[in-house]
Amino acid sequence: MALLTYRDAITRALREALKDERVFIMGEDIGAYGGAYAVTKGFLAEYGPERIRETPISESVIVGAGTGAAMGGLRPIVELMTINFSLLAMDQIVNHLAKVRYMSAGQLKAPLIIRTVTGGGGQVGATHSQSLEGWFASVPGLRVAVPATPYDALGLFRYAMQREDPVIFVEHALLYSSRGEVPEEWYVIPFGKAEVKRPGRDITIVAYSRMVTVALRAAEELDGRGVSAEVVDLRTLSPLDGDTVIESVKRTSRAVVVEETWRTGGFGATVVELIQERAFDYLDAPVTRVAGADVPMPYSRHLEQAAIPDEARVIKAVESALGR
Repeated sequence: MALLTYRDAITRALREALKDERVFIMGEDIGAYGGAYAVTKGFLAEYGPERIRETPISESVIVGAGTGAAMGGLRPIVELMTINFSLLAMDQIVNHLAKVRYMSAGQLKAPLIIRTVTGGGGQVGATHSQSLEGWFASVPGLRVAVPATPYDALGLFRYAMQREDPVIFVEHALLYSSRGEVPEEWYVIPFGKAEVKRPGRDITIVAYSRMVTVALRAAEELDGRGVSAEVVDLRTLSPLDGDTVIESVKRTSRAVVVEETWRTGGFGATVVELIQERAFDYLDAPVTRVAGADVPMPYSRHLEQAAIPDEARVIKAVESALGR
């Protein structure tokens, strides 16, 4: 299998999508600049300005135009430079894009993919480091994908291109240079299919996006301490695969849920509720949450690192759940 970066997997997915003449990409700095994260580098020269459309700095216009194009029969892919900027298009996303199929009784569809970038750790300050994907997962009508690996990014994007529903496709800023094996043969990863990234016996760690990497590193260190931790990657928040999570917890009898966003109102609480409702009789300890600090993301490198969950905090939560 080929060894691709996360960035290259997304680029490959976009090139495949552009084989369909109905597809065009629209966003800020995606043309001559090549994209804020170099995902669309060279696309403007290759596909031309009709397919690679530079836009003004106006997220409401970008998403509104993309929604209209999708309703008209095209397959637009909109890039929002960061998920923070989606706040400027919340009316278009939540009140229109998410609801058009339902409110028209299926007569209208808006198969729009919104690619955006989440997460902190890059020292870009409080207004550019938020993880808001859980908000969108709470909106009926939206699908939310949060790939953690190049393999998952490509497979999930292929599936998104096959759907008629709007998709928020969330890429983590610090994952673009990460590498992973991606097969040459065609594959697709359906939404709502979590994956056990690492099997274990003693405890389940549930995570998504970059926190999967953190969870896997923590599990590796825990292994050296005699603890066998199972890591479950949600892969999509909407739809959410509760079955895989519950099956894992029933095997291990303990669970820690890890996410990067703020603890208060975080999506992890939904996962904890799921475990409590469906696996309570199997639990040997309370379900523990590890999440970001309830503060605006600091610019200071040391304070920023303190605000984002790391391996040490996950290990501490696991050992606490094990009574150590």
